[in-house]
Amino acid sequence: MTRPGRPVGEGTDPARDRWRVTLRDKARRSAAERRDPFLTSSGIEVRDLYTSADIAGLDEARDLGLPGEYPFTRGVQPTMYRSRFWTMRQYAGFATAEETNRRFRYLLEQGQTGLSVAFDLPTQMGYDSDAAAAEGEVGRVGVPISSLADMAVLVGALPLGEVSTSMTINATAPILLAIYVAAAEAQGVERARIAGTTQNDILKEYIARGTYIFPPRPSMRLVTDVFEYCAAELPKWNTISISGYHMREAGATAAQELAFTLADAIAYVEAAVQRGLDVDDFAGRLSFFFAAWSELFEEVAKFRVARRMWARIVRDRFGSSNERSMACRFHVQTAGSSLTAQSIDNNVVRTTVQALAAVLGGAQSLHTNARDEALALPTEASARLALRTQQILAHESGVTETPDPLAGSYFVESLTTRLEEAAQAYLDEIDAMGGTLAAIEGGFQQRQIQESAYRVQQAIETGDLVVVGVNRFRDDGAGEAKAPLQRIDPEGERRQIERVRRVRAERDAGAWTAALARLADAARGTDNLLPPIIEAVDAYATVGELSDTLRTAFGVHRELITI
Repeated sequence: MTRPGRPVGEGTDPARDRWRVTLRDKARRSAAERRDPFLTSSGIEVRDLYTSADIAGLDEARDLGLPGEYPFTRGVQPTMYRSRFWTMRQYAGFATAEETNRRFRYLLEQGQTGLSVAFDLPTQMGYDSDAAAAEGEVGRVGVPISSLADMAVLVGALPLGEVSTSMTINATAPILLAIYVAAAEAQGVERARIAGTTQNDILKEYIARGTYIFPPRPSMRLVTDVFEYCAAELPKWNTISISGYHMREAGATAAQELAFTLADAIAYVEAAVQRGLDVDDFAGRLSFFFAAWSELFEEVAKFRVARRMWARIVRDRFGSSNERSMACRFHVQTAGSSLTAQSIDNNVVRTTVQALAAVLGGAQSLHTNARDEALALPTEASARLALRTQQILAHESGVTETPDPLAGSYFVESLTTRLEEAAQAYLDEIDAMGGTLAAIEGGFQQRQIQESAYRVQQAIETGDLVVVGVNRFRDDGAGEAKAPLQRIDPEGERRQIERVRRVRAERDAGAWTAALARLADAARGTDNLLPPIIEAVDAYATVGELSDTLRTAFGVHRELITI
């Protein structure tokens, strides 16, 4: 298979050959080209000219299909945005449940069509807000949720039966899902109407992000428990959002993001099948989460490749007969690590290009980053502008009028094929190592991402890679706007701690003790853990207490550091 950076042949085209030795060579003698060669982030060479010869091997029925049809290269819905736009799901969460609830209600009033919850680090790591390890981190990068009481405040007066909620949570995903379900039911929303997504993607935490708690294998049990439980109880819930985003943010190329995300997805499906689930019982509710960067055409190609590769994997590797199972549905977030603290207005332009790539690539939902996020959590005004960016693309740009508008482009189709070959080469290498878990344990994905990140940083420092406002075209303070930043009220941490302690003081101690004991027993066995977690949540067990119960049963993961 083709590795990233390896030259790929092109079809013979006499007209192009003539053009190269006449017009192109004459132009190059008078003005040399800026680079030689031109390469994408994945090391794929961008040729001087693309013609029909570059897609001579393309079989439309096999490689493209039509929108809504296998292999879904052109989109997962027949009419795509002609019928309805993507879900505009602005990510939010900070300070306290009360403040985040106000931000959610504000965004819904401004036209947002879905909720997306950012949790603070203590919640992600399984600590209550009053834990010693949580001090100074409560509400800093997301909303603190320690119990059902916090979730009730977070979702108060929000129409949970009408909007879907995405929760970016992984190690404690089953716990937060249980808390959300309990809060929705308290509002009178039946389980059949509860819609949303738990990220629930623990493998990428070991690869790129680090908010893991338990070792990989019991963590995989928890992921699969969510699959199994939701298949029976929550028909509108997407059980996982398999995330390449964080790997891309850590430095992965587009090809690596594709390959490592799909490798994780294969591991999750294998674990569920080993549990005894039929692939078509759960695969239709797997979703994906990708980054959108500024290299427009490679990003569009990446999204098209993701659909095509996943369709083939689910059909050919897992024997699915249901096209819904083969459809790769994904959320996109613009690239947070591309944002600069210098000249922050430039970030609006970056985000717009990245959002355009997501729309041209056929995303099902989208978050656009705010201009000030390299400095702080977004203000209300910057969050509104980020949402308006999506609305302008949807209503004013014209790019939503037909599905997959770049289909048939010589360049885009050729790049789509080359990118698929590069991603498949990584997948083949992971398979040869024994699969995703074995590759993670050997540090393969981690090393690949680190090396890619290093190469990019070198290119920025030498000036070979231009970052406007940073290593070229700097404003140097002239006209630099001093934007107001979002500030976190330090009193919010105190109020949050008071609520956690009040919950502990007022709950039924007998019900709480019995529920945690049942969870401990189940964790030592093989039963699905969602029912005892939900029982404990209803008894007002806290996130920290539930996580500690599982820590006792499973142990904790320590990263192996090799020198």
